[in-house]
Amino acid sequence: MKQNKYDVDSFFENYSAMPRSTGGLEAAGEWHAFRELLPELKGKRVLDLGCGFGWHCRYAREQGADAVVGIDLSANMLERARAMTSDPQIEYRQLAIEDTEFAADEFDTVISSLAIHYINDFALLCRQVQHCLKPGGAFVFSVEHPIYTALAAQDWHFGPEGEKQHWPVDNYHLEGPRQASFLGHEVTKYHRSTATYINLLLDSGFSLRQISELQPTPDMLEMNPAWQEETRRPMFLLLSAVKL
Repeated sequence: MKQNKYDVDSFFENYSAMPRSTGGLEAAGEWHAFRELLPELKGKRVLDLGCGFGWHCRYAREQGADAVVGIDLSANMLERARAMTSDPQIEYRQLAIEDTEFAADEFDTVISSLAIHYINDFALLCRQVQHCLKPGGAFVFSVEHPIYTALAAQDWHFGPEGEKQHWPVDNYHLEGPRQASFLGHEVTKYHRSTATYINLLLDSGFSLRQISELQPTPDMLEMNPAWQEETRRPMFLLLSAVKL
């Protein structure tokens, strides 16, 4: 079943208050690593899967993309994206990621930010993206890291004084749905191993260009000491692949 928590008023209200929702890409901790994986966008046609408020769509146009299509299942998300966008070369469509049916070789670049871990069938998605990408086109996406999604609790193991002792990992190779708590609601995320992400890309006709587990830099730690937690376990997995 396709999830649409963002059209639940209380969920959307909580999401809208998050730093990445109010501050845009610069407020998203993984943005700088994601940006480094992107190819040259000037003159390209770009598809954004799970575009949310349209931050990445607008960035692509700022970088000179000829046209951008952003899809999202949430009417609330798209209403906000359209309100924040005044660019006729950006088109927003209400569509589930799983239902993408674009023409062959329609796009030069496909991107997705923190949406694919909500998708059950990643193999199917890889085939859909491979179909709509031109040869040599890039598929760049971020997901919650499999170490982060392995256990549904997605939380530290706390000591007797409330100290964060370690991040528990269990059932890593038992792939499938996890019922996690996010923004005060239960949501379904789909756990798959790092090997599964990579091998399904390779099996679908992609070559892997680069992988990032977002190790915090000294500058990141100086700007935000909370990033120290991310040196203990990865929270994000970012992948850049190219259609053969």
